[in-house]
Amino acid sequence: MAKTLRKTRTLLLAAGLAASLGGCSWMGGWFGSGKKEIKPAELVDFKPATSLARIWDASVGAAGPYVFSPASDGQAVYAAGREGRLVRLDPASGREVWRIEAGQTLSAGVGAGDGLVLVGTPKGELLAFKAGDGSPAWTAKLGAEILVPPDVSDGNVAARTNDGKVYLLEAATGKTRWVQSRVLPSLTLREQSHMILADKVLFAGHAGGRLTALALNNGAPAWEANVALPKGVTELERISDVTGPLALDDKRICAAAYQGRVACFNRDNGNAAWTRDYSSLGGVDLDERNVYAVDDHDAVAAFDKGRGINLWKQDKLRDRKLSSPVAVAGQYVAVADYQGYVHLLNAEDGAFAARASTDSSGIKGVMLRLKAGVVVQTVGGGIYALRIQ
Repeated sequence: MAKTLRKTRTLLLAAGLAASLGGCSWMGGWFGSGKKEIKPAELVDFKPATSLARIWDASVGAAGPYVFSPASDGQAVYAAGREGRLVRLDPASGREVWRIEAGQTLSAGVGAGDGLVLVGTPKGELLAFKAGDGSPAWTAKLGAEILVPPDVSDGNVAARTNDGKVYLLEAATGKTRWVQSRVLPSLTLREQSHMILADKVLFAGHAGGRLTALALNNGAPAWEANVALPKGVTELERISDVTGPLALDDKRICAAAYQGRVACFNRDNGNAAWTRDYSSLGGVDLDERNVYAVDDHDAVAAFDKGRGINLWKQDKLRDRKLSSPVAVAGQYVAVADYQGYVHLLNAEDGAFAARASTDSSGIKGVMLRLKAGVVVQTVGGGIYALRIQ
């Protein structure tokens, strides 16, 4: 059997199994392996090279079985929780500017931009609110559970549902411009790839290991590339989904896949710049020099952005259920763990530079990058702004 799925991962099964088992959650190590639960690494002591100071905190309500991430439009920080609470916070002080109740369970968010704040629901509704005062803007019924934050830019909103569909909508009205549908493999991860709206295309990763650039005018693929090629005999072994955040700069788009590869492609034509065998559940981030990824045993790695050379590997956070990596301040990369610790690593060599605690409920969402720090959201609903000092 392929590497055992850990980290309390829920799987989606196609055809008849989806209906009968859609609400089941399968625990890592459950698949008849008989292996004991892997013990996370203990935190190591180190001499801090800098510090992560808490500058403010707030609360938005627990995430429950979903994953929520804070977002910003450059003017404010927005965050949402499972029970329907959505807040706008002042990024300097954490002061609550407004708070609304969506009136229903939420499953994804937050997307922010073009004067909108967007969240998704388990019933497939995309809810848009006005960033200025939190009043409702529009609702779009997409028809299946929404699990990743929408992206909004230049009059467009991109959203995806767990039935393999990607939607582009008008930001002003919520009207659907187009829908792109893909046939899902028999077995996929519940974790899905995030999306990036850029110029004339929408970048999206997919179950089965594909990365696409979808034309904004009609949803047709401008190009497709393989981040992973399914391998193995069993359906479990063949899971090779692109998951987590993508990373984009002016030349390349980068992604990572479970039981696949970490790879960068020419953003204009999809030609591979480089690929490296790698299994990740948390996506990638990049800065001026490096691409960062976390493997499925929670070792953090840096790859040279131009050639894909593995520059360093930090394995002292093994099996601590790390979040997606976030490059910070041009000098560091941040990851967070299941106990709510945020770890700041030196971008040069992966050495520990600083550590900060939040609450003990853990951090699963993508951290929001600030100019000199991050905003994180815990599973318990705490929002913490941390500054590098």
